[in-house]
Amino acid sequence: MTDLSILSVLIWLPILGGIWVLIVGDKQAASARPIALTVSLLTFLLSLPLYFEFNTSTAAMQFTEQLAWIPAFGINYHLGVDGFSMPLIILTTFTTVLVILAGWEVIKYKPAQYMAAFLIMEGLMNGVFSSLDAILFYVFWEAMLIPMFIIIGVWGGPRRVYATIKFFLYTFLGSVLMLVALLYLYSQSGSFSILDYHAMPIALDAQKWIFIAFLIAFAVKVPMWPVHTWLPDAHVEAPTGGSVILAALMLKMGGYGFLRFSLPITPDASRELDWLIIALSLIAIIYISFVAIVQKDMKKLIAYSSISHMGFATLGFFIGFMIYNNTGSIDGGVMAMEGGMVQMISHGFISGALFLCVGVLYDRLHSRQIGDYGGVANTMPRFALFAVLFAMANSGLPATSGFVGEFLVILASFQAHFWIAFAAATIMILGAAYTLWMVKRVIFGKVANDGVAGLKDINRRETLILTVLAIVVLLFGIWPAPMLEVMDATVQNLLQHIVQSKVPVM
Repeated sequence: MTDLSILSVLIWLPILGGIWVLIVGDKQAASARPIALTVSLLTFLLSLPLYFEFNTSTAAMQFTEQLAWIPAFGINYHLGVDGFSMPLIILTTFTTVLVILAGWEVIKYKPAQYMAAFLIMEGLMNGVFSSLDAILFYVFWEAMLIPMFIIIGVWGGPRRVYATIKFFLYTFLGSVLMLVALLYLYSQSGSFSILDYHAMPIALDAQKWIFIAFLIAFAVKVPMWPVHTWLPDAHVEAPTGGSVILAALMLKMGGYGFLRFSLPITPDASRELDWLIIALSLIAIIYISFVAIVQKDMKKLIAYSSISHMGFATLGFFIGFMIYNNTGSIDGGVMAMEGGMVQMISHGFISGALFLCVGVLYDRLHSRQIGDYGGVANTMPRFALFAVLFAMANSGLPATSGFVGEFLVILASFQAHFWIAFAAATIMILGAAYTLWMVKRVIFGKVANDGVAGLKDINRRETLILTVLAIVVLLFGIWPAPMLEVMDATVQNLLQHIVQSKVPVM
């Protein structure tokens, strides 16, 4: 595999594989499933050279590829990755394999179409994380809504139509504002290259409008308060695989957007409005945690938990910018921003695992209501072991990946303002409160009813999926260096870039 083709392969192999699975069709589901798994596994294996051949000493884009796409408008098929995008691509390819395995026996209705939708969405998300042309990025950004719309609308719950329309409207309307900002940048620069936008001088007033347009688009995706209300509905109605992809991958696109667009393109506006993002992040961390505590549906509780934990990621990005801008401390700024990135990646593993655990219970008892369970550990001891581990990781237990990102962000926040750090630290308490309260009522105690008494423990396929996730969560909790090393040069380069005000020329 050469540098000039690996990213294209990671985009188009799963898309073409998804089309192949569609051609095989549901009537040959016995063949469609192995094809889908083979394609997803192959894509994951081919993504590993991105990590092992990645040069950690440079912030330059790597594995680049550029071809003319629409020459009349200067639109190119331009791909590349750095320390921000490369880990997210590997997270995407890794998670897709688990989603295909999780739906292996559970999905009876149109299984080939179900797996094809996830493969196509995998390719489109890889396109989002590797695009260096604004129009190419926007095409992938919008196109990946279609398979998720279908997944929720076809295999979702009773209120799936409402959830899909709400999901589509929120995300699409936010994206339209991003497109307007990109077209404005093109009108001023004559280029659709994202890297050209990073170097382009922009007046402060224009930066503020661009920043707001990006903020709305990315805030919906994260999602940040108050544009978060689509997520709990989408999670509750989505099938298990859809919930895993939503939490583990789609939310990360919003955080990635801040790093790729908002901060480097509008640094002066980011400096003026960093208080707004920090305030919204703190609201998400604290207020949404209280909302999670009162939830009766396990999926909805974990969905609100995702909003709260993603607040740590956006807090880390803008706290890091604030620290370096105000104090000149490169170490403090890097610590906060790397903490935000680690939080995004860790949350991908932990939230995906929690939704898979809920899916295991739902497949057996067809209920997500906390009140319908109790004493599950008595009938499903192996499952209980994994559920408690992932719940502890979600609470930020040391030696799990959930601790690393939150710890780095909180530690760095003290360099910005004591009360910001104090407010952020409350998530360590609130996160434990709503997560362990759910675990107590679902996993422990006496067997609550005949339904729980008749539960069967996880099978080999489910054990394999949860074991792999448990190893990853513990590995990165004990040894986070592999994550931190690949993003260090990129974070330092971004900080040094955004604290230097652009010369206003408009």
